Amino acid sequence: MRRDIFQAIADPVRRDIIELLAENALTVNAVAEQFDVSRPAISKHLKILKECNVIDIKQKGRERYCIIQPKTLIPAFVWMEQYRELWENKLDSFEKYLNKLQTEKSKP
Repeated sequence: MRRDIFQAIADPVRRDIIELLAENALTVNAVAEQFDVSRPAISKHLKILKECNVIDIKQKGRERYCIIQPKTLIPAFVWMEQYRELWENKLDSFEKYLNKLQTEKSKP
């Protein structure tokens, strides 16, 4: 199965793992300890992230470290960015509408 960045970020647990690893490289065990999910489930999420090239796993002695590869997130960021302005404009319009309603409601 061919995987891409959108499959990597599709699952909330994987997004949480990405956020966690964005701060520091962690061992597989340290990642697993952060979640109330079984160790095999975390291993599966890490495998998917590795297949999507979002993380790399390096062996150091007896430990395996998960290291974020942030450049692979760029395509998802670029894709989402095109919709940011659209949603910001819609939310701004909605806020103006709510403010108008509030103003009208408070008039005697």
